[in-house]
Formats: sequence, structure tokens, C-alpha cells
Amino acid sequence: MKRITMELGGHSPAIVFDDADVDAAAEKLATFKLRNAGQVCVSPSRFFVQRGAYNRFLRRFTDVISSVRVGNGLDSSTQMGPLANQRRIAAMEALIADSKARGGNVIVGGSRCSDTGHFFAPSVVIDISDDSMLMTCEPFGPVAPVVAFDDLDEVLARANKLTYGLSSYVFTESAKTAHAVSTRLEAGMVNINHFGSALAETPFGGIKDSGIGSEGGTETFDGYLVTKFVTQV
Repeated sequence: MKRITMELGGHSPAIVFDDADVDAAAEKLATFKLRNAGQVCVSPSRFFVQRGAYNRFLRRFTDVISSVRVGNGLDSSTQMGPLANQRRIAAMEALIADSKARGGNVIVGGSRCSDTGHFFAPSVVIDISDDSMLMTCEPFGPVAPVVAFDDLDEVLARANKLTYGLSSYVFTESAKTAHAVSTRLEAGMVNINHFGSALAETPFGGIKDSGIGSEGGTETFDGYLVTKFVTQV
């Protein structure tokens, strides 16, 4: 049996607490969400915002999302390009349809941009249930569900509910909260107030159904080594 390293899918929670720099968090999360049209394994894809900051976050988040220019990547004014293929368009449409069927409210986007090319509008969905497709299946596209939470224990239970465990994002100004969340989040990577997982010198990998082993850092060598214990008397 060979040892292997696998970096698999994810459905990364982004948790914003009341004490965070809310506007900065919204801007960073919106920008990172739409990198490569959301087709990134560590893209933030479930947005949990504490109730006291929810409305402010949502206003700034939707402002940024709705202002993004979608188009041909060869055009210097383009900020987000197409999805990989027609299957991804169909997947986004299925996520939107399921969200609406479960009571979700699409407040930005929600459809493809044109009949030509694989362009889908950056989208935001609110009032969505945790058992919806968008909250349980990796979207791998520019559709963002934003939901409210009340306290730390609640949001950790909801964030850890899935079988994914690749990356996660936390925004808070409290060292105590940052420590508690980073300790209890079931993810191979926890980013606090920034995005910095993919560095050559640091381990990159998930837990649960999101992978085995790490890429990057000295930990990457573990997948290529076999431990042998030799004893002699």
C-alpha cells in the first residue's frame, strides 16, 4: 500500500463576529470569494455573520459584489471571468433554484450574464436554510450565501456540520475569540482576519473529506517518506 497525499474539495466557512472590522471583512471576503469566479478550492463559500453586524456587513458585501465587472479576461476592465464550462452554469442555476424553493432570497445576481460564454453573475443569497444545496454542497462558483448567527457555540456547530474540512476564515478583534474558534473549527487551515493559506513554506491541506496530508512546508515530505524503526542489541 502506497502513502498518498490528497487535496480535495471544501465548503469553507467565513465567520464574522460583531467586534470585527466589519467593512474591511466584507470587502476582503467579497473580493476573495470572486477570485477565479469562485472556482477555487479554498474560496470562502458559507458566510456566517453575527447578528449585530449582519446588516452592515450585508450592505458593504453586496455593494462590492454588485460592482464587479464580468467579462472577457483579455479586457483590462474585467474583474471576473467565466466559469469553466456549461456544466458549471447548470450547477449555479440548480443552486439558485434550490435556494428559492427553500425560501432563500436572491438579492444580487442569480442568473447567467448572457447567452454567449459561460458567464454567471456574482450572486448573493440570504434567508437560506442550512440544509439547502448552497449551504451543503461545494458551489465552486460566484454564488454566496450569507446567514446570521447569535453566538460562538452556535456558529461552530453549523460550520462544523459538513464533512468538508479544508479552509476557514474568521474575522474578530478578540484574541480570546480567535483562539477559541481556531481551536474548535474542524478545518486543516484557519485564517484570522486575512487570507494566507497558500504559501510555499506552510502546510496546505484539509481534514475529514477534504484530504489527507499536506502540500507545502516540511509537512509535504511526510507523504513521500516511510518511517522505519530499527533496534539492535
